[in-house]
Amino acid sequence: MNEDLKKAIETLKQSGIILYPTDTIWGIGCDATNEEAVEKLYAIKKRERNKSMLILLDNPAKLQTYVQDVPNIAWDLIDLTDKPLTIIFNEAKNLAPNLIADDGTIGIRFTSEAFSQELCKRFRKPIVSTSANFSGTPSPQNFNQIDSEIIDMVDYVVEYRQNEMMKQVPSSIIKLETNGNIEIIRK
Repeated sequence: MNEDLKKAIETLKQSGIILYPTDTIWGIGCDATNEEAVEKLYAIKKRERNKSMLILLDNPAKLQTYVQDVPNIAWDLIDLTDKPLTIIFNEAKNLAPNLIADDGTIGIRFTSEAFSQELCKRFRKPIVSTSANFSGTPSPQNFNQIDSEIIDMVDYVVEYRQNEMMKQVPSSIIKLETNGNIEIIRK
């Protein structure tokens, strides 16, 4: 895993795109503060620019670096969740402008999976995480279901966990308003 981490970080630092395991399904990602890298990711996904992508962080202490005003209930949700949860926050900041949705929101998930958590920790920046599929096609449930065209388009493919055949599922998604109201997007 250590060699994968070194190569993935080197790729991210060079505005590259990585294919990597996360706490949910396999993702393709890049430096969430790098506009050029985010643009490459949109092109690979064939994703409309008005459809935002989420970021991974390794530690909730970093949240206030990327969100202007964190509602108090967010801390409870982060502490109490027992499965991967993506929270959409208002007033994103310090991220690539083309990553932030038109309404100023950003989806953030705190990963507890060994590789993606260590990657975020060592890279010291948020990492974009979007499912390793073309927009509008089904998300792969393990590495073997990833389209070979996607594999060929990224700059680095992590070897760690490629042989796992366990079915993976995407995270739950909620939108959290500044006033504390919660909207469930995906259970």
